[in-house]
Amino acid sequence: MKEVTLVYVLFALPLGVSLGLWWFNARAERRARQLLQAVLTQEQYRHLLQRGYLDIRSPSHQERFYRVPKAPGRVHLIENEQLQTDLCLQTLDWVPNADFVVIHKLMMASSAEH
Repeated sequence: MKEVTLVYVLFALPLGVSLGLWWFNARAERRARQLLQAVLTQEQYRHLLQRGYLDIRSPSHQERFYRVPKAPGRVHLIENEQLQTDLCLQTLDWVPNADFVVIHKLMMASSAEH
């Protein structure tokens, strides 16, 4: 009987932890999507869903924009319709995909103010 209980605990514990992490991540993703919809215009949000990226114009340079992917990845800095460089944002911990877009959007707005 003790062996059966031990096997059950060894099986159930990782499963419970996995389900807990899945629930936490799903909830975080849902909140991140809600924040993203609040930060973007309807047109920007629709563009992001349809094309998989968002173009954010540089307020200080009319010919420059940043192409931010929907999922974590490199942001393309495009100037005069040519790729100039790629930018990369690395987080220390897990972040919902939608939060990457929000972070980039707010960083672009913030850098324009300075």
